[in-house]
Amino acid sequence: MITDWIAAERRDIADMLDGLSAEQWESPSLCEGWTTRHVVAHLTMPFRYAAPRFMMELAKAGGSFQRLSDGIADRDAALPRAQLIAALRDNAEHPWQPPGGGHEGALTHDVIHGLDITHPLRIERAISPDAMRAVLDMITGPQSRQHFGVDVDGVQLQAVDLDWSCGTGAPLIGRAQDLALLLTGRRVPEGAISGEGAHLSAGVVGR
Repeated sequence: MITDWIAAERRDIADMLDGLSAEQWESPSLCEGWTTRHVVAHLTMPFRYAAPRFMMELAKAGGSFQRLSDGIADRDAALPRAQLIAALRDNAEHPWQPPGGGHEGALTHDVIHGLDITHPLRIERAISPDAMRAVLDMITGPQSRQHFGVDVDGVQLQAVDLDWSCGTGAPLIGRAQDLALLLTGRRVPEGAISGEGAHLSAGVVGR
């Protein structure tokens, strides 16, 4: 089932990208220093780099995945728009999984980076409720919380547009997509998060 959500998400993001203007394609994303074009280059990196080439690029980056990721995004953002979109659509059913992340990690990778594009462009894109729940469950797990550095101890997260909640304590309430962005270290618009736990939304930013 989750592989179906992944494939549907990739196809839907590709369709959305097809409809963007040239200006939107070059607009800033939620990833600091990256435009839409950079995010798409990053999204498609697992499909365009076979394991041997990936390992070679990682060695060139001194073993730093962040340096590798930034370098490839900067370089491959120059690829033709149609080529990048096709790489996403044509690999909708690609079995890639991030190390240690499984299918849930792959789905989360696609959903969050899709939001990195649509959120600042104020594009509303429906995401399957089941897929969104899986993403929220993934990013509230201990491994993701440690990775993104967002402390939700003493907070009860509540989605207003989805039957989902997590934790206990001061309520932190918002749309599922806004909660997902907050929990992965992205900025959310003022007023998007409410409740006694809303102080978490102040000054949180990341990639």
